[in-house]
Amino acid sequence: MAIRGIPSSREMTVDDFKDWLKQFDTDNDGRISRGELREAIRRRGGWFSGLKAGRAVRHADRDNSGFVDESEIENLVAFAQKTLGMKITAW
Repeated sequence: MAIRGIPSSREMTVDDFKDWLKQFDTDNDGRISRGELREAIRRRGGWFSGLKAGRAVRHADRDNSGFVDESEIENLVAFAQKTLGMKITAW
């Protein structure tokens, strides 16, 4: 991870990505909400973070709970790679 826990453009593992997201789980429920993801994208320097966060949750949230949980993290990884340009490897 880069300075202040913000991933740089270098590759990170899925575990690194999960660890990075955990710092934005402000209510510690083990899930990422749209608001929490918006903050993560904003801190990474992303423009239109609210819009991107909404799209990310809709893409990843297969059970339509409004949150991304552990079972849906792979969907969020795919979105982050494709749409946010993050480089995330399996290991």
